[in-house]
Amino acid sequence: MPINITMPALSPTMEEGNLSKWLVKEGDKVSPGDVIAEIETDKATMEVEAVDEGTVAKLVVPAGTEGVKVNALIAVLAAEGEDAAAAAKSGDGAAPAKAEAPKADAPKAETPKPEAPKPEPAAPAPVGNGRANGERIFASPLARRIAREAGVDVSDVTGSGPHGRVVKADVDAAISSGAKAAPAAKAAPAGAPAPAAAAKPMSDDQVLKLFADGSYELVPHDNMRKTIARRLVEATTTIPHFYLTLDCELDALLALRTQINAAAPVKKTDKGEAPAYKLSVNDMVIKAMAMALMAVPDANASWTDSAMVKHKHADVGVAVSIPGGLITPIIRRADEKTLSVISNEMKDLASRARSRKLKPEEYQGGTTAVSNLGMFGVKDFAAVINPPHATILAVGAGEERAVVKNGEIKIATIMSVTLSTDHRAVDGALGAELLVAFKRNIENPMGMLV
Repeated sequence: MPINITMPALSPTMEEGNLSKWLVKEGDKVSPGDVIAEIETDKATMEVEAVDEGTVAKLVVPAGTEGVKVNALIAVLAAEGEDAAAAAKSGDGAAPAKAEAPKADAPKAETPKPEAPKPEPAAPAPVGNGRANGERIFASPLARRIAREAGVDVSDVTGSGPHGRVVKADVDAAISSGAKAAPAAKAAPAGAPAPAAAAKPMSDDQVLKLFADGSYELVPHDNMRKTIARRLVEATTTIPHFYLTLDCELDALLALRTQINAAAPVKKTDKGEAPAYKLSVNDMVIKAMAMALMAVPDANASWTDSAMVKHKHADVGVAVSIPGGLITPIIRRADEKTLSVISNEMKDLASRARSRKLKPEEYQGGTTAVSNLGMFGVKDFAAVINPPHATILAVGAGEERAVVKNGEIKIATIMSVTLSTDHRAVDGALGAELLVAFKRNIENPMGMLV
């Protein structure tokens, strides 16, 4: 019997991926564990291994195909003793490009028919997602927005997410299957001004008409850039951001960093001898932020519609610029790790991030994030929160400034930091408490060694 190979879900949020390269060809024999293809997701390029033994009968999706849906057929194996040509026929009808998402069991709108009056009203019928009328509908903010714009009642959409949550793919499928429109709003009283229509973004054609022909070139978006754009829009339109800024003195931290690096033991490498670690200011910022979250545990949280998620450890994401975008690898349990461990782990994660070799669990999740633009001389800025985090710390450059100490003007190295908070989870006073704890760690760095 032919064995179907489908596009794997390489992360919990993956909906589609690019089939960058086949590492086998038709007629090749494969065994479980053999690497057969490379799949490009929005953040990384990952290898796909065979899970069955057989002969590659047909490569349904050509190398280089973009936007292949999860669970779409991409290849067919012929089992041991099976005719490869016959097995290949099973994949002849499969579409080589994008596979259709499974359609939700949303009822199509029908013209109501008059019914005879009944002695008693019927009990509320369950809606398309199995919830009774009046019961709370769980749906992602993006799914609700798309449903609202398309005129689809989200209560009629069957959710495929965790615990029946309605996600974007469910709404898209419901729209394509003709889901019931959302209840129309009540008409405005006569003479009342019509509500203003929501502003719509300019279309591609409208944008291009603003520029002379030949004065530009078009560079198609890759999956990473599309994902970044989508998540930024979602974050800025659904998360109420609140900003707090403080200045931290760095002189004590810089002096301690110099002493720690000078005391680093030497180890042998392929390139000769090298120090076992070399701390950066950013490594110490990561540790200071992790310790601050443990000192102010109420700020170490994530918002959900039904509950506050209180984290037991500080998993700090660190924004890393890579070709074509940005990724945030995570230092897990940074509150428990030494500065040297954080430093070496961060160097490894950043290196593999730039070559797109991170595993999904190395950049998904986390409880907060740090974005440092100080190396570019940026004095201060405000960062956009990366869901599901409730905070992100924007770190500016350390620079010498004139400060007043005991009535005298002195020179000190000052670093400005701005904390962005999700105001649903972290109120102003709580955010200020967290930022003060961070400042205390930075200005008294010996405390991070004990």
